[in-house]
Amino acid sequence: MMSSQLKASLTPAMQKNILVIGGNGFVGSAVCRSAVRRGWKVQSISKSGKPFTTPNGHLPAWTEKVEWHAASAFEPTSYQSLLSSSNAVVHTLGTLFDGGRYKQPLKDQNPLGTVVEGTKSVVNGLLGDNPLERGGPGSYENMNRESAITVCKAFISGNSATSSSTSQSRPGNTFVYVSAEDVFRPAIPARYITTKREAERMIQELCSQSTPPIRSVMVRPSFIYHPHFRPISSPIAALIAAAGGIHQALGVFSPLSVLTNLTRSQRHEGNALDNPIASMNRALTIPPIHVDHVGEAICAAIEDEGANGPLDVWAMRRLLGWVQDSEKTSGSASFADTR
Repeated sequence: MMSSQLKASLTPAMQKNILVIGGNGFVGSAVCRSAVRRGWKVQSISKSGKPFTTPNGHLPAWTEKVEWHAASAFEPTSYQSLLSSSNAVVHTLGTLFDGGRYKQPLKDQNPLGTVVEGTKSVVNGLLGDNPLERGGPGSYENMNRESAITVCKAFISGNSATSSSTSQSRPGNTFVYVSAEDVFRPAIPARYITTKREAERMIQELCSQSTPPIRSVMVRPSFIYHPHFRPISSPIAALIAAAGGIHQALGVFSPLSVLTNLTRSQRHEGNALDNPIASMNRALTIPPIHVDHVGEAICAAIEDEGANGPLDVWAMRRLLGWVQDSEKTSGSASFADTR
């Protein structure tokens, strides 16, 4: 039987205090839900500071167990006190389309408005963006990269200061960055993924050089869906799954596989990425993922001290205890298991 002294010594290390950047958003709310179920102390910051609500405006019961704060990721002083009490930070901010104009109709459950804004963004991306607009508010550089770097630096600063004042290290501190699989090109501009990869590299470097070191985890979900919170995402996920099933059934004879092999040596964006055809091939090879599974995988990665660096969809599935596709006895393709 474990002694009371041993229990007391383990409790501080085992207790998770998590700060979610953008906790009232699509992915952030899934992280908060999962963390609450684990009994963790959960805090969230967002521009409004309002709790998560369903598309119908309802407040789920779990939101009462989250501390909701209004703060800006770009202004560390607005949330520094929250960082000092956190041993895990999850950054979920980001934008799929430059400028983020698609988000409001998506939030308002306006399918037509979402399609219109999304189509405009896709067309603009295919035609080429305006270099003068790069780095502005709502841009890829601003939302996908700079916001994460700012929060990471603030977390490291608070981590180092606390360790110095107590003369003790704070083991087990973790910074999680929600990145993405490279499956959206050419419909989504390459800058979406390049800014994500730049953020990954900088976060890994910053965390590894921190004193004491902070464990950095970069989750890379594919297309994320939810049938109720984002109804428009479910038919898209089903379409991807169906196309992926056909693609896998054809194997090396799939037209996209043939094109991928023929263009494998080509690179894109200054050799940072492979060609868009390879990205399209991955979109039909890597299945969509439910937002709740993303939230669960993030919390599982925080719990697992061995989780480190980039985690793709397959690694996220293993963290959740899913049977690997090669071990399935039913013979069903992975795309049929989008759950």
